[in-house]
Order: sequence, then C-alpha cells, then structure tokens
Amino acid sequence: MFDYKLIEAMAMVVREGGFDKAANVLHLSQSAVSQRVKLLEEQTGQILLARSTPPRTTSAGRNLLKHYLQVKQLEDDLLGEMDKEADKGYRSIAVALNADSLATWFLDAIQSLVVKEGVLLDIRVDDQEQTHRLLKNGDVVGCVSTQDQPLQGCRMVYLGEMNYQLLAAPEFVEKWFPAGLTITEACRAPAIIFNRKDELHHKLFQQVFGEVPDAFPAHYIPSAEKFVDFIARGLGYGMLPGQQSESFLRNGRLVDLAPGCKVPVKLYWHCWNLKSKLLDTLTRQLTVKANMLLDEYR
Repeated sequence: MFDYKLIEAMAMVVREGGFDKAANVLHLSQSAVSQRVKLLEEQTGQILLARSTPPRTTSAGRNLLKHYLQVKQLEDDLLGEMDKEADKGYRSIAVALNADSLATWFLDAIQSLVVKEGVLLDIRVDDQEQTHRLLKNGDVVGCVSTQDQPLQGCRMVYLGEMNYQLLAAPEFVEKWFPAGLTITEACRAPAIIFNRKDELHHKLFQQVFGEVPDAFPAHYIPSAEKFVDFIARGLGYGMLPGQQSESFLRNGRLVDLAPGCKVPVKLYWHCWNLKSKLLDTLTRQLTVKANMLLDEYR
C-alpha cells in the first residue's frame, strides 16, 4: 500500500514548482517535505523527482502521480456526495486547454457547472496541440486538444471547430499589402504569432500560396487578449478565431487578408476513463455547450 501523505508531498512539489512552496501549502517545513519525497523514493526504489528548477517528475514519478490524482478524483467525488446535503466544501479539478478556448467559449460552457457543483478549477494553458501531454503525464484529469485519437486509459469526445482567419488593421494593410496578400510582402511584414509552437500562419500560407516562406519577421505574444490588441493596433497581422474577430470585422477595425481562406481547428475533449460523477458531468456539459457555442462561428 502506498502512503498517500508521501505522494501528496511529491504532488505539491510538482504543482507548486518547488519544495518551499509545497511546504507552505502543506503547512510543513521544507525539510519535512523533502524527507517525505525521499522516503517515498526509498519505498518505491525509484527516483521520482528530478531536482531541477522547477522540480520535474521522472517517468516513474509521472506514473505514480497519475495514479494518485486518479484516486484523489474518486475520493473527491465520494466526499462531494457525502457532503452534498450539508453543503460543505469544494471539489477541485485540473484541466488543460488552449488560450483561445479560455478567452472565448470555455467560461460560458462551464459556468453553471462551477456554480452548481461547487467546483474549483485548476486550469493549465498550453497550445491546443500540446495540452494532451499534460493529460498523458497525469498533470490534469482532462484536456481540450486537437488530437483525434484517445490516449491509453482515456476517453475522447468531439467538441467542435474553431476557424481562424488572417487579419490585420486597415492601416497595416495599406502600408504592407496595398496590392493584396503576396508571399513577397508576407516575408517582409511583421506577423503576430502566439508562441513558437503556433503553426497557424504556416498552415494558412500553405493554403494560400502552396508553400511556406523559409522565414518571416514575427512578434510572439502568448496572451489571447493582448494578441488581438497587437493586431488591432496595427503592429502586425495574425490568425484569429471567429469568436474573437467577428466584432472587429463588423466595425471595420480589422480586415480579412485572405477572404474565403480559413484554417479549421477541430477540438476534442480527452479525459481519464474513470467512473467519476464529476468528470462525467463535466464531459457532458462541455460536449453540449461547446458544440453549441463553436457552431455559431463555422
């Protein structure tokens, strides 16, 4: 049998990003947390944490952490049912999603669930093509991802599609693309890209030009809200989903550089295949609400 107090100490070190921060959360000394992790490693005969900054789980540590989080989710479900009549406490659930989903449809999709069920969300944000890694590593119980195949031990449902267009402010278009979008000017004009994992520009270029430029100047803006702001202020041109761009296009603050060309991004919900009432409820609500909200902008 595992000593879950020891595993909890390791989980807090990973979640909080250090032994000191984990000690504050657990109301223990830093040395006590360190001793618990060391004792757990001695009991399992495995190195579970790489003592990096921040500490990272090894392969064995990820497997153990995933097991712990699954057990904790089931325990939280049970406690939630036992405490329902007494109206006690909250239940926490960790999910991963892309920044655009968080900035647009996700809150509308889960608001009623958070209020009704007393849920505390622990949201991890990453690129939509990377979030499944957090699920695979056991950092979250579910994720919004572009992956269309379920991970081992997980289930998957289709949520809907976000369509991205290449947009810019009118003054930016007048300066950089007076004759329309060309590959020559696309290699000269500054682009706005979310981060270095973001390949939406490349996909749009491939669709429009049949090729992707070897290089082009770009700002990297890893904030969904400020990303729109940079484009609207004429600092560059970038890919925006319909959920964010509709009002800007309607009032003329942005224009479509490639009319008729869109990059569709299909989104899927992946979650552990647990018999968890809360996880089942979250999955059902996300499926219904996301399909409805995303369908508006096809």
